[in-house]
Amino acid sequence: MQRLVVVAVFIATAAGVGHAQSRIEIHPIESVTLTSQQVLLGDKNGRPAVLAGELRLPTAATGKLPAVILVHGSGGLSTGYARWAEELNSIGVATLLLDSFTGRGITNTIEDQSSLANLAMMVDAYRALDVLARHPRIDPKRIAVMGFSKGGVAAVYSSNERFRQMYAPAGIQFAAHIGMYTSCSTRYRDDDKVTGKPIRMFHGTADDWTLASACHAYVDRLRKAGADAILVEYPGAMHAYDSIAYKTPLEFKKAQTTRNCDLVEGENGLILNSKTRKAFDWNDECIERGTHIGYNEAAAVATTKAVKEFLTSVFNLTVPK
Repeated sequence: MQRLVVVAVFIATAAGVGHAQSRIEIHPIESVTLTSQQVLLGDKNGRPAVLAGELRLPTAATGKLPAVILVHGSGGLSTGYARWAEELNSIGVATLLLDSFTGRGITNTIEDQSSLANLAMMVDAYRALDVLARHPRIDPKRIAVMGFSKGGVAAVYSSNERFRQMYAPAGIQFAAHIGMYTSCSTRYRDDDKVTGKPIRMFHGTADDWTLASACHAYVDRLRKAGADAILVEYPGAMHAYDSIAYKTPLEFKKAQTTRNCDLVEGENGLILNSKTRKAFDWNDECIERGTHIGYNEAAAVATTKAVKEFLTSVFNLTVPK
């Protein structure tokens, strides 16, 4: 039985998103910590972890609400994700900000991505889906997932039918998948066989942490397989281009990146370097260090508009003008 901790707080959003008010509830989410190999093999026997999810319910909306689970990147939760929550609350969509790090004693994984597998966060997202689908104010058939960078892997690859069968709650699936500057450097077995729900990806051409070209290749494979998948690119936009906190670009000299890795799932759930055919780990010769992030106003505004229009369509919303 999940315990419910409710924080009765009403917040006013920033100017420009309608000054909508939201009620905040903090929910515990029981998950497990798995390696990539365990996830790929369908092994659910990991170290237990109790995570937190901050649910924001727009107070002006009535009835059963659609919702989006927001999955953070390597830096953990920050104010940038709260802005996305405000934007989505303004169109009557509830949001759950999922914290995959704090309950595991992790601050960030920027310099050590081995601290938590990307695919482990996909399992977290499915656990959050299970909790959210049982909430009395949420419509279980209208829950989407949106992830950023490391969290983008959770958002995009949870569309795979294989992973849905392994980890989704019975009878429930995500209504849509949105990936922001996702890492697409790994080709998983049957990753072009998806649930049929729409997939939208957004990336900057100047991203030196997760390359857009790898996502181009993945979206091409998805579309050839008949999937409703679209990648939108923004010229000159860097990693984390939607975060206004980084108007002055930042450099992470020790940040790990797979930007020059070409990885593929091999036998027995092992990830291989496709060039050397050796089992991949975060000491692989393809790993590089040194990345940048920076805000791009034009790209951020365009992406916000596109995401809101996409979800308005997916959720069949009527948004007041």
